[in-house]
Amino acid sequence: LIFNRPRRDAFFDPSLELYLMFQLVAIGGLLLIIIIIGEIIVNGFTEMFSKAMIAERVQELATQISDDYAGREVIFICILKGAVIFMTDLMRHLQLDDATVEFMQVCSYEGVNSSGKVKMSLDVNVDISGKDIIVVEDIIDTGCTIDFIRKHLMTKNPASIKFCVLLDNPTRRGKNCPNPDYTGFVIPNQFVFGYGLDYDEKYRGLPYIAALTR
Repeated sequence: LIFNRPRRDAFFDPSLELYLMFQLVAIGGLLLIIIIIGEIIVNGFTEMFSKAMIAERVQELATQISDDYAGREVIFICILKGAVIFMTDLMRHLQLDDATVEFMQVCSYEGVNSSGKVKMSLDVNVDISGKDIIVVEDIIDTGCTIDFIRKHLMTKNPASIKFCVLLDNPTRRGKNCPNPDYTGFVIPNQFVFGYGLDYDEKYRGLPYIAALTR
């Protein structure tokens, strides 16, 4: 006896194959969502501002500052350590030929909490008298740090002092503390890190800004 093998298309239903393919894609997407949610729950944080959002806002700030200080000699004072990445990206977009950069290092945080006491471990080492100063800071919340910086720099007799901050948390601001002149993003009262900001000296290298959720 000779048996003819059934042809594949005798049992092949294109619509069924398409349906199965969509089911596999849907399952794969669901698994990805579960993994992402699980990572957020385990790690205790979520993304607040993406890399693209930060890049766009930094460029806008650089354009605004370049317009405001066109033709003027400006000294940018970067506050270590948190503002380093912000300052670097800002400088790349500035259109100011006479801009220079100096550094200060001050700290008021211990872990995730502000101690309320500002400690300075590095001061600017150039004469800033008669100069326009823009202090670049990562975040302002209570305002005690930039108030300390402003009062300290005023003793050096600059022509002007303005503050450019990446993140502003106004809900914790003290009554007599200054507000920033240039702000990247206004944020709610959450602990944030990434893009130079640390969580107990970790996670500074994240390309985005994350918020602690636990």
